[in-house]
Amino acid sequence: MAVTIKDVAREAQVSIATVSRVVNGHGNVTDETRARILGVAERLRYVPDSAARSLITGLTHTIGVLLPDMHGEYFSELIRGIDRAARLRGLHLLVSSSHGDADEATRVLRSMNGRVDGVLIMSPHVDAQLLDRALPTGLPTVLMNTPGDAGRAPAFLTDNYGGARAMVEHLAAAGYCRIAHITGPDSNYESGERLRGYRDALGQGDSVAELVFEGNFTEESGYIAGRRIAAAKPRPDAVFAANDMMAIGCLFALTEVGLRVPQDVALAGFDDIPIARFVTPPLTTVRAQTTELGRQALEELARSIEKPESVRRVHHELKTQLVIRASCAGAASLESSSVADDGQKNAPRRAADGKSKVSKQVRKV
Repeated sequence: MAVTIKDVAREAQVSIATVSRVVNGHGNVTDETRARILGVAERLRYVPDSAARSLITGLTHTIGVLLPDMHGEYFSELIRGIDRAARLRGLHLLVSSSHGDADEATRVLRSMNGRVDGVLIMSPHVDAQLLDRALPTGLPTVLMNTPGDAGRAPAFLTDNYGGARAMVEHLAAAGYCRIAHITGPDSNYESGERLRGYRDALGQGDSVAELVFEGNFTEESGYIAGRRIAAAKPRPDAVFAANDMMAIGCLFALTEVGLRVPQDVALAGFDDIPIARFVTPPLTTVRAQTTELGRQALEELARSIEKPESVRRVHHELKTQLVIRASCAGAASLESSSVADDGQKNAPRRAADGKSKVSKQVRKV
């Protein structure tokens, strides 16, 4: 038969109420008594009745997590940060995906009502109005890289704009003057911010071309864009992909047609997923604190659940960092680059005044 709370109380020689306080993490119990009860519970292999605990505390000890997708290393890193923080607090996760659909996001959130103590949301479709429609008033909510109303819920965001701008400025400073960008999905907040950073970085100079290729954050879309980049005339001399997965797909496409990275085309991504350092050549990228984003969002949500009166309407932005690896050559190494099929240098040389020699243009490819 299953061990009950009464068995633990009898064996530890305390009241059922004392065992309940220990199991539910409440105070008013001495350290000695707490240690004895936990020791007995472990020895008897006592598992608290979650349904009964919920009736007493009004909590499910479960956190809902809504993501736009769950495929790829980016979401693995995000969930890893959330899960680590949740485990330390004895919380469980109920994870679902909206599959990039606003109606599906609404249905998923509504399905979580009554089953979770709070929700973490990353979705391009979520705003204050959707939250009001889908969630009961007062349910603790934290947004992650979501352009929602911070007045409705705390929000944690990566500095997508600043990271993208810094990367493109780095490429321009290294002497590249035809810098292509592979975008993410049109409706995606992170994709839009990274595109904005790319464009603003190019706008700082008077002689850098804008070359935008469409993608959707998948390796396949990066591969398709890479094939188009390889065939372009004149060909871009550098590519900044809006995430590492597309950069890796692009890398495969470029090498497949015989182009060398970075001698023929430099390549950079965004996120610094674990595999980025293990491709050949290792990928230059923007390091986003993805695991830390998940951890901080979970911690904020847990605080909101424990002390609803102290909810902070924070709008916290996590800084990014450039990680320069072998897929992007420095300006000094560009002098030895070979001649491209179109008769131009694969990697540009800097003019004496430090400016690129290519006239500014705007192109949507």
